[in-house]
Amino acid sequence: MSEEENKGTELSEAEKAELQKSEKGAVIELLAPLENYLSAGVHIGTHTCTKYMEKFIYRVRPEGLYVLDVRKIDERLRIAAKFLSRFTPSGILAVASRPYAFTPVQKFAEVVGGRAITGRLVPGTLTNAYLDRFIEPEVLLVSDPRTDTQAIKEAADMGIPVVAFADTDAKIEYVDLVIPANNKGRKSLALLYWLLARQILRERKQIPMDADIPVKVEEFEVKLVQ
Repeated sequence: MSEEENKGTELSEAEKAELQKSEKGAVIELLAPLENYLSAGVHIGTHTCTKYMEKFIYRVRPEGLYVLDVRKIDERLRIAAKFLSRFTPSGILAVASRPYAFTPVQKFAEVVGGRAITGRLVPGTLTNAYLDRFIEPEVLLVSDPRTDTQAIKEAADMGIPVVAFADTDAKIEYVDLVIPANNKGRKSLALLYWLLARQILRERKQIPMDADIPVKVEEFEVKLVQ
């Protein structure tokens, strides 16, 4: 995203105040301060929006850029964490084919005790028991339904539930639980996976509901080569 487009997603003080209240006007407590969400760009969508993703949109910029509702991102992170916490830690498989998601996925798996596959998924990894790298996960977490299609298809074939971070342009076939979010940004992915990992540990009661994890969000972020 260009600097000009990024500036176009800035919210007014009135909008920020609105995003910290429920539809009934009650103040809500987000998993992270609103400014953290906004500075990481988790709400920045694309210039395309699929029919399913319309319900997660906060507004559309004049130039056609879709902006996601931070409250709905936060809500789905909580729902996903509660769902994922029910599975055996090692039964959670997180995958990412986008380079910006490699470090977030690896750190996420490390924190929650799951497994991670980054880069290209070898066909048959989830379906062919004769492969040396065959894996039988209980649940699959993908970073982008548009690029992690092989993993999603194999999970669907095996009856494995799929949770996915999905941008406004997402294809959600075979996805059971969508977390709307900017799944293309480096800082966005780091914050999203960090929050999800922390909330899973909270749901498992491995840490108090108001506690943080010992790994900082910066450690979930892909480092740019100088």
